Amino acid sequence: MRRDLLTQLNDARRERRAAVLVTALEGGEQRFVTPETLASDPLGEELDAALRAGKSRLIEQDGKSYFLTVQVPPVRLVVIGAVHISQALAPMAKLAGFDMVIVDPRTAFATPERFPDVEVIADWPETVLPPMKIDRYTGICCFTHDPKIDDPALDEALRAQCFYIGALGSRKTHGKRVERLLAKGFSESDIARIRAPIGLDIGAVTPTEIAVSVLGEIILSLRKKPLRTEVRP
Repeated sequence: MRRDLLTQLNDARRERRAAVLVTALEGGEQRFVTPETLASDPLGEELDAALRAGKSRLIEQDGKSYFLTVQVPPVRLVVIGAVHISQALAPMAKLAGFDMVIVDPRTAFATPERFPDVEVIADWPETVLPPMKIDRYTGICCFTHDPKIDDPALDEALRAQCFYIGALGSRKTHGKRVERLLAKGFSESDIARIRAPIGLDIGAVTPTEIAVSVLGEIILSLRKKPLRTEVRP
C-alpha cells in the first residue's frame, strides 16, 4: 500500500471518518474514496453498499476484480433517559454490536445498579454531548418526555447530522417539539429527520416491545438505502 494512502486511512480511523480503499487486483492500482467523493467514482453504488454494510469485500465490475477495504467508525448509540425502555434496549443493543451510553441528569434514575453493563452519565445532554463529539455514526434516542432534557440533545444531534435521531412521545407532543425547534432556527427538513413517534410501527406496548421497535428502526436507518424511504404521515 502506498504510504500516502495508508496515512489517509489511518487519519480517517483516528478522526471517525468513513472511507474505502479501492484496490484493483489486476495491476494493483489503488485509490482512496470518501462518502463525499463516491458519487463520482465508477464503483459508486458498490462503495455506498459496502460503507452501509461496514464490511470489506471483493467485487467485480466489467470483468475486473476489486477489493474494497472499508473503514467505518464504531457505531455509537446515545440514549437520553435512564428509563425502563433504556433498560430493555441496553442488552439488545450490545448483542447488535452498538456501543451504548446513557445520559440522564436525574441521579435517581441514572445509576450503575439499574444499568450494570452500560456506561451511565448523570449529567445534562448539553454538557455531555459536545465533548463526546457525536457524528454521522452516532444514533440518538430521547426517552425522557422532558423538553428540558430531550430538546438540548435533539439540538446537538441535528447539528451533528447523526444517522438516527428518535424521540418518544405522541404526535401532539412531537408537534409542540417541532414548534420549539423551529423557534431555535431549524428548518422543517432538518426536523423531519427526527423519528417521532420513535420506533417502527409494530404495535409495541411494553417497554421491551418499544425497545425492539427502536432497535429495528436504528438498524434500518444505518443499513438501508435510502435512509428515509419510509415517510410517515
